[in-house]
Amino acid sequence: MTGFFSKDSIIAPARFNRWRVPPASIAIHLCIGSVYAWSVFNAPLERVLGVAVSAPDDWSFAQTNGIYMTAIVFLGLSAAVAGKWMERVGPRAVGTVAALCWACGFWLGGLGIHAHQLWLVYLGYGVVGGVGLGLGYVSPVSTLIRWFPDRRGMATGMAIMGFGGGAMLGAPLKGSLMAEFYRPPQYLGTVADVRPFTENARRFAEVDGRRVEVVEVGSNELSDQIREAGVYVVGTGSTGVAGAFFALGAIYLVVMLPAALSYRLPAPDWKPDGWDPSTVSSSAVKMISAHHVGIDDALRTPQFYLLWLMLCLNVAAGIGMIGAAKTIVKDIFRGPLPQIVTDGFAQTYVLMISVANMLGRFVWASLSDRLGRKTIYTVFFLLGGVLYLSVPVCAIAVSRQPAVGWLAAFYAITMLIVSMYGGGFATIPAYLADLFGTKFVGGIHGRLLTAWSTAGVIGTLTLSSLREHSRGRAMTQLAESIDPAAFAVKFGVAINELPALIQKNVVTIPKLLELAPPGTIDPSGSLYNSTMVLMALFLGIAAVANWFVRPVDVRHHLNH
Repeated sequence: MTGFFSKDSIIAPARFNRWRVPPASIAIHLCIGSVYAWSVFNAPLERVLGVAVSAPDDWSFAQTNGIYMTAIVFLGLSAAVAGKWMERVGPRAVGTVAALCWACGFWLGGLGIHAHQLWLVYLGYGVVGGVGLGLGYVSPVSTLIRWFPDRRGMATGMAIMGFGGGAMLGAPLKGSLMAEFYRPPQYLGTVADVRPFTENARRFAEVDGRRVEVVEVGSNELSDQIREAGVYVVGTGSTGVAGAFFALGAIYLVVMLPAALSYRLPAPDWKPDGWDPSTVSSSAVKMISAHHVGIDDALRTPQFYLLWLMLCLNVAAGIGMIGAAKTIVKDIFRGPLPQIVTDGFAQTYVLMISVANMLGRFVWASLSDRLGRKTIYTVFFLLGGVLYLSVPVCAIAVSRQPAVGWLAAFYAITMLIVSMYGGGFATIPAYLADLFGTKFVGGIHGRLLTAWSTAGVIGTLTLSSLREHSRGRAMTQLAESIDPAAFAVKFGVAINELPALIQKNVVTIPKLLELAPPGTIDPSGSLYNSTMVLMALFLGIAAVANWFVRPVDVRHHLNH
């Protein structure tokens, strides 16, 4: 088996068709790229116990989004190690380990959800699955650059295109699996009939002479699955997310393992028929080096750290939005446009985010072959900053005057943002190859992906913390407009108990809006305004870093 997985055993014969390699790369990236559909899991994970709505002991948005963050952190860390390891053992061994880790991550995560043990979900999906992400991510990049030295941008676009499109298949697949495993919670009746009471910031009801913990669903909290307002028993039913995790682990293993085993490498002296390396059709020819730089030597150059900063800030700006896409579109538009922004609409939005991510990786990376990497990144950062600042404009406008046009504008803005986010990922390996040569680009790329780990923490924590702060402030302001007597009747305690009720998920923005004066504007749309302004600032700094990038000094070249 060592020989079967060795790098020497996968050298392709002389007349091997190089176009047989991209399908395997895309297949693996489509599987691991489903991480970008994580937002489909957020809501079900936040109500594993309550099922209908969140119960006091259910996980918060910050906790569930932290699982996604952990996976991204370990993606970058494992990629940093795997890049150099892959140069030694080859992509077949690395891809096989990636398939096993990604599948086992889902299975361990499913056990954690079933047992309601958050640490096990973090260990499974976050750590083990994150390692699978990193190994699977780097395995095709340097492979395709070697097969397509004449089209570096297009090659990296193909290599990473599947990762951006993973949510396109993953979102509906995950949604259908959760629907298959879903079981409705026990319904007790209307609030008036059941008469639940509050004790220690929890809601209870008497059922057949015994006390059971319950959650209440208001008219503003109905969904495609919960269509009747009233009282439901905590701990009954299932959101279906645990069963979906178990099934996904098996599905992804079946797809990824054969793809990893089909990897091939070109012979060391191979080059495409009719290709002359001295002829480069790019207008940015001065930025493309004909020399190679070693992995450790690359880390001694300012160019590496400038690209690291660019990638980190670009990812930090986009990764939180992608990871919480379903939550964001529902928060901003479900209140003003409830008939349009349904659960199905939000899930389709996640799918379209994936399409934009995937197409952006191929189109922008291919375009960089003609315009140059530096020019493309300038477009990403300057245009992207303007687009991020446009999101709060749409959110504020639709909350004041509900109109489909604002939703359409938001849709177009975020699709373009995500296309450039994906294009940044796809173009960075070609940028590295231009500056450091192709010989060790896989290892250098792996080291650079530590920026992804850092950005995963910055982006997701920024979005989660700013959202929770804005949410708490919004509920406090709403409560100030509510009659204290009406609040006491609704929740069974005085309004000064609001902080404890918020912490236990008893009070939510939709429940407070039911008590607010007519004409009160839903504040959910403003939860992300400060986040978007900060993201625009990130891209402005990245634009400055890109401006300083210059060719690598000759003293770092091998055999200079």
